[in-house]
Amino acid sequence: MTEVRLASVADADAVARLLHDFNTEFDTESPGPTVLARRLRTLLAETTTFAVLGGDGPDGIALVSLRTNVWFGGPVALLDELYVAAGLRGRGIGGEMIRLVAEECAGRGVELLEVNVDEGDVDALRFYGRHDFELIQPETGERAFYLSRILGPRSADGR
Repeated sequence: MTEVRLASVADADAVARLLHDFNTEFDTESPGPTVLARRLRTLLAETTTFAVLGGDGPDGIALVSLRTNVWFGGPVALLDELYVAAGLRGRGIGGEMIRLVAEECAGRGVELLEVNVDEGDVDALRFYGRHDFELIQPETGERAFYLSRILGPRSADGR
């Protein structure tokens, strides 16, 4: 079984490196590991964000944000990011991280765990489907969509 654990504030640099690697691999803008680590030192010290590290390197990261929601008595969780280093995929690291994320969420009273996936990312859709995430809303049978809107300008470093 792959080693997975909750990240602490002391792991901010490792979490930042993995998040930066994720964005770099998929040609997505990143403010860089230094900026990410600074932000993570603040976020991981709070109760509304947690991260799970997987593998010995660590080699994988799951980042989760919690928020209140009028439709649930407890918080709702968003799996902001899930990444496993390219050469180590298919070894169960991601599955073990999802298991610990779900366990940690349940322990925090979370009633709903959400994730956003690009439509063309069939590997991610298949992965999340294997781990009981729904693309179709069970209550209505309709496909679920995630829409976003960036408010305000963004600088080159993401601030």
